[in-house]
Amino acid sequence: MRAQPKVSRYRPPRAKSSPYITGEGARALRAELQQLWKVERPQVTQVVHEAAKNGDRSENGDYIYGKRRLREIDSRVRYLTQRIDNAVIIEDPPRDPSKVFFAAWVQVEDAAGEAHEYRLVGADEIGDKQNFISIDSPIAKALLGKSINDSVDVNTPSGARELTIIDIRYPPR
Repeated sequence: MRAQPKVSRYRPPRAKSSPYITGEGARALRAELQQLWKVERPQVTQVVHEAAKNGDRSENGDYIYGKRRLREIDSRVRYLTQRIDNAVIIEDPPRDPSKVFFAAWVQVEDAAGEAHEYRLVGADEIGDKQNFISIDSPIAKALLGKSINDSVDVNTPSGARELTIIDIRYPPR
């Protein structure tokens, strides 16, 4: 018989993301924190309180799922509070708007001649917004500091790409 390899629960820590965030991203994080803390958590706490009155908690679904949701909310609140406290909010455009920096909208053309537009934002802002990419992504790192007509070679998870910058713009203040 072969010995089974030991499986460890250890996971190496994630790479720390950049602390940068746009003004609208910071406002969105604060709004989410406010929603969780002032609206959702009190509602779930009330459900758990009412469920606890019903006796046997080991088979009480409202109690069990309510407590689980409270842990999720508390975890997210801790994360948001820490991110907001450590965030570096960037609202002003750079001194040289002809180069790619944080918060820029960058239009690039790939080797096939297809145009793509990306906005370089903080890791907490990418969510479900199309064309927002993290400042920590391979494409964003390759584009930083470049100007119009500069070409960059990027190693992405889907393979190597060559991109040429065709436009750079910053949102109005």
